[in-house]
Amino acid sequence: MSGSSEPRFGESVTSEAVGKGDIVWLEYDGWTVNPNGTTTLFDTTHAEVAKKENKFDEKKVYAEVPVVVGHGRLFAGLEEALMGAKVGDAKEVVIPPEKGAGARDPRLVELKTEREFLRQEINPEVGMEVSLSGRRGTITAVAAGRVRVDFNNPLAGKTLKYSFKAVRKAGTPLERILGILEMDYGLADQFKIDQKGEHAEIRVPDICKTDEKWFVSKFRVVADLRELTDLRTIRFVEEYEKKAEPKKEETPAAKEKPTEKEPAEKPIAPPKPRKAKKPTKPEPATKARVEEEIPPEERPPSEKAPEEL
Repeated sequence: MSGSSEPRFGESVTSEAVGKGDIVWLEYDGWTVNPNGTTTLFDTTHAEVAKKENKFDEKKVYAEVPVVVGHGRLFAGLEEALMGAKVGDAKEVVIPPEKGAGARDPRLVELKTEREFLRQEINPEVGMEVSLSGRRGTITAVAAGRVRVDFNNPLAGKTLKYSFKAVRKAGTPLERILGILEMDYGLADQFKIDQKGEHAEIRVPDICKTDEKWFVSKFRVVADLRELTDLRTIRFVEEYEKKAEPKKEETPAAKEKPTEKEPAEKPIAPPKPRKAKKPTKPEPATKARVEEEIPPEERPPSEKAPEEL
């Protein structure tokens, strides 16, 4: 698989012919041939062609698409033209209805009540594509509460004309895996593939974890990987990572101030000397003087001298 003779993914190899079972990337312009000989564009991989024919769709990605050849997934007339075509060569083919979308079947045109559409919150209009009971159809008439739906392929009964070119061909097992993912789901470049021999581990991108389209497409991808590759083991990995919580920024007031070194113990200051109290003057002995003024006979008994009692 790693030899120098193998093409690198994305390169055109003009010397290779397309064969049954090949996965090739195809660019094309598809036209319906009208009874008067004019043509009407119905599909293209070229944005400039779509704009020129007033069929440009902003939601569509205009780029070459991967297809598998010889497995009945293309119109029979287009597959026949692809078989044996050289990679890189432009070709043109006109396909009759029997080798295209087939003849129209009148039994696939049905009348429905307008109420059926209103229950699904659909306002039916002529030309609108709808899906009813798993079938896709086109509204062709609305009148008197009745809706006519054509479940035929829109290209049924029409002669088709294709201008096409096989741009490149998958040359390695890894390229075939990528082609199948793109063909059955899309966004192949977002899958991480670890392929070793007959085993492949496919890491699913985050978008697939919630995409209902992936839940349906996954079964087709597995079936095609089994049918169109030599893989024996296929493992799909969904990875979930816990996101770290953002750190809260501290406000200047909440930030801790740098701690200052505590000063050494201050020496104990000696007590201040107390001021000596001034000596108080002795009080004058007034008691004896009072006693002398009171005559002995008028003194109370407790204060009389023993000899006076």
